[in-house]
Amino acid sequence: MVSGLLIILLPLILGYLVPVRHAGLQAAINHGVNGSIYVILALMGVSLTGLDDLAGQLGRMGGQAATLLAVIAPINLLALYVLSRRSRLRAGTSPVVEGAPTSKLAAMRGSLMLAGVVVLGIVVGIVFGRLGWVAAPALAERLAEWVLYALLALIGCQLRNSGMPLKQILLNRHGLAIAVTVAVSSLAAGLLAAPLLELRWSEGLALASGFGWYSLSGILVGDRLGPVLGGVAFFNDLARELIAFLLIPLVIRRWAPLAIGFGGATSMDFTLPVIQQHGGVACVPTAVVSGFILSLLSPPLTLFFLSL
Repeated sequence: MVSGLLIILLPLILGYLVPVRHAGLQAAINHGVNGSIYVILALMGVSLTGLDDLAGQLGRMGGQAATLLAVIAPINLLALYVLSRRSRLRAGTSPVVEGAPTSKLAAMRGSLMLAGVVVLGIVVGIVFGRLGWVAAPALAERLAEWVLYALLALIGCQLRNSGMPLKQILLNRHGLAIAVTVAVSSLAAGLLAAPLLELRWSEGLALASGFGWYSLSGILVGDRLGPVLGGVAFFNDLARELIAFLLIPLVIRRWAPLAIGFGGATSMDFTLPVIQQHGGVACVPTAVVSGFILSLLSPPLTLFFLSL
């Protein structure tokens, strides 16, 4: 158990130890992370076609993802609502943000593209099967594992060089409180969801540890528990982000911590423009800190629970 955890954590740790000062190299690392995610999600789609009764398995995956979301989302919302009632964080005057999404569909485009990559992988896998390339799903799983190691190393390097000093994280008590609330309530929900999904408690915790980072949670879970549960983790966290895009404009004025926290790890990237546009610049540091902490917690927690 420990050796398996160390093997997959090692690239993340090694990447975190590498300081990168050159802006061009940092940009290349960011492009490498994005490219690796697309490749692995496409390979996950191909590997799904190796399952018996593909239509039935996809239906099961959708049902389990909906069940998981139905447990996690209300518990997250309730915990963040309680925090919002106690918090003094308030949205500021909303300025016009240059480059911010002009519509919800524009804001969701990146998320929907990643879902489309999985669907494309399934289509490619079906085509391979009809051409007689029956080994394609197994080969896709092996390739995805190697790309995953590279991705973890790049993510570790990305987190190390994000420009987020520890002092800045600890001093932003609003961001820290939101991150802790999201993490604890998500893990509690994962424990409750496990028996409903007929999973072991550790698998329920692993599925709940994505904290909205769908592009990584699906990959990590899929590598250890197979493409079906990987798809469950992916679509649960993807749905969380899509709901956040709709929720943020409605509630951020009244309950800023709830609006920032529900997006989970995405509050430092994908949902940040929407938070800034509707909550003003006052919410930005809190959103970045909250998202960064959850991004830092998600990979080791997911890998740890998968190793139990």
